[in-house]
Amino acid sequence: MDELSGERKVTPWRSGSSYREAGVDIEAGDQAVEALKTKVRKATRPEVVGGIGGFAGLFALDTAKYKQPLLASSTDGVGTKLVIAQQLDIHDTVGIDLVAMVVDDLVVCGAEPLFLLDYIACGQVIPERIADIGAGISDGCRYAGCALIGGEIAEHPGVMGTNDYDISATGVGVVESDDQLGPHKVAEGDVIIGMASSGLHSNGYSLVRHVLLGAQHMPLDTVVPEFGRQRTLGEELLTPTKIYAEDCLAIVAECDVHAFAHITGGGVPGNIVRILPNHLDAVVDRASWQPQPIYELLSRTGQIDSAEMERTFNMGMGMAAIVPSDQVDRTRALLTARDVESWVAGEIVSGRGEVRMDGKYRGLAVRGVRY
Repeated sequence: MDELSGERKVTPWRSGSSYREAGVDIEAGDQAVEALKTKVRKATRPEVVGGIGGFAGLFALDTAKYKQPLLASSTDGVGTKLVIAQQLDIHDTVGIDLVAMVVDDLVVCGAEPLFLLDYIACGQVIPERIADIGAGISDGCRYAGCALIGGEIAEHPGVMGTNDYDISATGVGVVESDDQLGPHKVAEGDVIIGMASSGLHSNGYSLVRHVLLGAQHMPLDTVVPEFGRQRTLGEELLTPTKIYAEDCLAIVAECDVHAFAHITGGGVPGNIVRILPNHLDAVVDRASWQPQPIYELLSRTGQIDSAEMERTFNMGMGMAAIVPSDQVDRTRALLTARDVESWVAGEIVSGRGEVRMDGKYRGLAVRGVRY
């Protein structure tokens, strides 16, 4: 208060510290959001209410479609594959990886992916880079048939390097209670159908980087003859994860499918074991398919033994379907029509909840952890 006039004084704003000086550029963040909006509009569904930019994404679930709907949810990230993307300054493909890791976990229980929300943390918001990441996420959602209804961009100066970022996402799907897939449906005599991966997908990259980029010092622009078509190591390592969601839902609609296993960290044994009841084993014939050349390169140059390879990488199988024996031909025909390479990879037999790889690795399977 002015002691003479009794009027309140307003102290002028003094120039000094600001959020930008602390490393957070709000204007750049706004530019990034605007750039993302054009991408996100392509990844939508009729049930989406409003657009992005609010405090929450809204989705109108049509409850009349279901007698007893179960909502399925999954959350995941891409892991250290992001380091390769950052080294090569290529940022759209990892967005596809992110969607794949989430939606293909949802479809395992028979759920149709409905929507996804993403989270991007970075050392500095570079709008063009954020837009590239968002374009990949948008593309992945379109491939999976789900909507991208929101997310968050967080700038973490002093915690992350200027060019560093991490991404994660959470997705929600829905399945009719009576149609839920899983161990309760798996029966003795069922057949395991393998579906080809597009390569390493998004698992095991800490070991990949240790072997190829660390111990072997292979430049990412190295042309590897085994990959064919003058393909470089970097191109191989950034190959996007195949998204199987719509393919899986298509065979569920036409065939009697008992279970799916998304082959991620833990490899074939560590993921198929997750859909086995305690009284049954899965016998996987490892001679039934040939992994892509990247796996031989890793095994040879890193002197990685076969057991370690099998429990770390997908070894060329990205998804497995468990079906009755009389559904094998129909299931494979549908997958072929959808350009998904498949093969008979094994069978379900009486046992104690283990996966046996050619009979060599009894007890090798490690149960996956979800919380």
